[in-house]
Amino acid sequence: MVDVVLVHWNQPEACANTAARFAETAAVSNVLVVDNGSSEERLFRLRNLLDPNIAIIEVGFNSGFGPAVNRGWEDWLSDPGAGEWCVVAPHDAIASADTIDEMLRVAEERPEVGMLCADVGDGSRPIVDHVFGPILLPALGRAGFEEADYPHGTLMMVHRRVLKAVGLFDERYFSYCEEADLGLRAKRAGFEVGLVRGAMVENPTVSTASPVVDYLMERNTVLLIDKHFGRRKAAMRFAITIGQFLLWSVMASRRTDYWSFRARALAIADVARQRWGPPPASLQS
Repeated sequence: MVDVVLVHWNQPEACANTAARFAETAAVSNVLVVDNGSSEERLFRLRNLLDPNIAIIEVGFNSGFGPAVNRGWEDWLSDPGAGEWCVVAPHDAIASADTIDEMLRVAEERPEVGMLCADVGDGSRPIVDHVFGPILLPALGRAGFEEADYPHGTLMMVHRRVLKAVGLFDERYFSYCEEADLGLRAKRAGFEVGLVRGAMVENPTVSTASPVVDYLMERNTVLLIDKHFGRRKAAMRFAITIGQFLLWSVMASRRTDYWSFRARALAIADVARQRWGPPPASLQS
């Protein structure tokens, strides 16, 4: 049996639908929603839409994905009757009917597994390059367990012994790269980390490009590399960030969909002064 933690922000209908689907899954014993500072109106709607047996933890502000999950994990870990595995997903993740069962089957076959994620259908596996950070490489197979450096956050499943051994998400990331950090910590502690190919999940409303995403990805990638691979590799990544910023500032054709001049400039400044945590309020307005 598994428990489920859903992170919600201002999408009550989607969250209620996702929570109901998980609650109807035979292998799921409990669903918990962590609300990350939704408006009063949408939080009220969520309360009315959710099954009364599904509890809500109200953070009260947008704490970021990782910190919100941590509040759910803390509740789960403190419950002596909770299961050994906890599934984490955003409010709009839609898993196939057999996804959780397939992930549990793989976990039973591989006792050293500590973290797993479902298959988003992109034909790739997440790894962490020592300079470029989290990247995707082509899948190795079509079904079953596939080793990865970290589980993606669309739907991940973590064993309680992993969190007891290495701790929860590092809240300095706020959002983006926290799964990569936890996956690397778990692997270093001797746990297997991977993806279950064929255990499908969809995320219909993946975030669109925004300055906040651009900022967090650039800033947090340097933090991740510094933490796990050292200052020299982090300095190389930081130099690449600065070089791209200068090049793309004058060559629009080279920019990614997430490009934001202001966000990149702020990310560079905040890496230089070691400022982590929530993104600047000016980017969120």
